[in-house]
Amino acid sequence: MKTLLTECGILSFIERYDTYIVIGHKEPDGDCIGSQLALGSFLSRRGKKTVLLSSGPFSRTEITGYAPQFSTNYDPASAASGSTAVIVVDCSTVSRVGPVADSLPPGLPLAFIDHHASGEVTGAVRFVDSTAPAVTYLVQGLIEAVSGAPTKEEAEFLLFGLCTDTGFFRHLDERSGDVFASAGRLAAAGASPKQAFDMMNGGKPFASRKLMGELLSRAETWFDGKLIITSMNFADQERFGLVSRDSDMLYQLFLTVAGMEVAVVVRQESPGHCTVGFRSRESVDVAAIAATFGGGGHRLAAGLHLPGQADDIVKQVIAAFKPVLSS
Repeated sequence: MKTLLTECGILSFIERYDTYIVIGHKEPDGDCIGSQLALGSFLSRRGKKTVLLSSGPFSRTEITGYAPQFSTNYDPASAASGSTAVIVVDCSTVSRVGPVADSLPPGLPLAFIDHHASGEVTGAVRFVDSTAPAVTYLVQGLIEAVSGAPTKEEAEFLLFGLCTDTGFFRHLDERSGDVFASAGRLAAAGASPKQAFDMMNGGKPFASRKLMGELLSRAETWFDGKLIITSMNFADQERFGLVSRDSDMLYQLFLTVAGMEVAVVVRQESPGHCTVGFRSRESVDVAAIAATFGGGGHRLAAGLHLPGQADDIVKQVIAAFKPVLSS
């Protein structure tokens, strides 16, 4: 990682400006929010003015408490006098950050920190490593390269994000010694794995379990059980609410089914738009499929936003996976 940090120019980028606007993707998760909070704290410790932006929504119960620390629009008055730059985390393109991007002044220097290989190549600096398990892992490497160790609070943010994107380490394989070593350093800095687990899995509303039952009952298998797909309509959205979404647990259940390769959840977020989430057990590159719809992600987890109705999008997704799974 040290070589990549130097070659990509991120180390000099974080020293060059007076104010940093730190933005994550729309519909943030723990890795996105943890990366923004830890990076913002680190930059502030180094005397930089930091502004945290997010288009939201903070629909996941584990991150709702952090929503007040983020703004949905950039206010120039929040910047320090002098130069301003933007750092985008957990996505490789500005198109994924949502409407908050519309409030940014044009022409600001731009850097990306991401572990997704997809997205158009833009930005003055790209600290992108598709082999990293989480963006918080990259932010930790950046902090350690500059200051030696994160603070206790930063370590808590970083461990939370790392645990989120690794499914509390269940997605890691035998090549993950460095990742476990980094988690050990975070624990040594004061982060609690027990607390991270409780944040990820506790405090769910009863409605989330009712909604999960609905989604499980609608699930269908295709291509001899290799694809499992389910959907949520807008009536469900109004009935159960955003806070009732618990996608990670749903994907976990689907991924335990014998013979399956890909799990897909289609959600009708508004009367005219849907989000689609893909998860792969191992052999299918779902980021490549997501990219055909204009989405992104990494090999085993990807997503996208599409105009249309859930039933129609389910048919489109099934057709997209046919060449991959029908053989």
